[in-house]
Amino acid sequence: MHIILVSDRLATAKTVVLTGRHMALLATALLVIVIGLASLISYLTVRHAAEIQLPFLQEMVQATAAENTRASRERVRENLNAMAVRLGEMQAQVMRLDSMGERLAGLAGIKRQDIGPAATNAKDGRGGPLQQPTPLSPEELRQAVETLSHQLEAKTDAMSLMESQLLDERIRKNKLPTSLPLESSWNASSFGWRVDPFTGEADLHTGVDFPAEVGIPIKAAAAGVVVNVEKHAAYGNFVDVDHGDDLVTRYAHCSKVLVQPGALVKRGQIVAEVGSTGRSTGPHLHFEVRIHNVAQNPNRFLQAAARSPKTAMR
Repeated sequence: MHIILVSDRLATAKTVVLTGRHMALLATALLVIVIGLASLISYLTVRHAAEIQLPFLQEMVQATAAENTRASRERVRENLNAMAVRLGEMQAQVMRLDSMGERLAGLAGIKRQDIGPAATNAKDGRGGPLQQPTPLSPEELRQAVETLSHQLEAKTDAMSLMESQLLDERIRKNKLPTSLPLESSWNASSFGWRVDPFTGEADLHTGVDFPAEVGIPIKAAAAGVVVNVEKHAAYGNFVDVDHGDDLVTRYAHCSKVLVQPGALVKRGQIVAEVGSTGRSTGPHLHFEVRIHNVAQNPNRFLQAAARSPKTAMR
């Protein structure tokens, strides 16, 4: 390439010859200059941005993070306070359960030492003025919940023991003939030695007699299973009800029997009707209580029924 230089100062024009090498060097120089200027501009921009903009952005990010942290802590504290209040309510309920459990233990005949010390702090009264209330920490709350959990386990065991005792006692009482078979007096002919109404001689009367009109319903004195329904020369039409542990009640001289052998009967369920069948001078119920097939004095059972007839008839 030829470049002609013309100037007023020059007497003649000058010619500069640029070869390919010169052009390559020139292009390289221009590229280096451009890259250098771009790097300088980028450096200056980043530096000024870091000096001017980044502190502002950092402050904004830090402020936002601090606000989020404060809000999270506030929510956690509110939840902890709510849990602490609920824990206090549950502890109060546990104390009321203690009082109830102590009363039930008395009814079940269980001594306090038999159900463990952890379940017998019903009189653990608490109170006092509020001075400097301090919220519970998460660890303190966790320990309080764990303690309450152990207390509830102990009380559950105690309640289960009392329930079992009360159930056993209820079953035992339900099996005893402590309900009146007839709502009338049984002093017409009591248990023991008496003058026989037919022979006039002394003889053992193995039950008690309830005078009543023919057809009056006869009720089971306790829950059990009908084991025998017969027509006997002396007893007439009679029913035997087994109450378990070889304890049997007998209802004799019936005009009609309303149950069959093998039937389950409830306390107070009608099993027969009053009559005068068999060796009888008039309509009445002959009632016996037998243990191991030995006649017992029914008075020891019926007197309890007479003291509380409504309870016994249920």
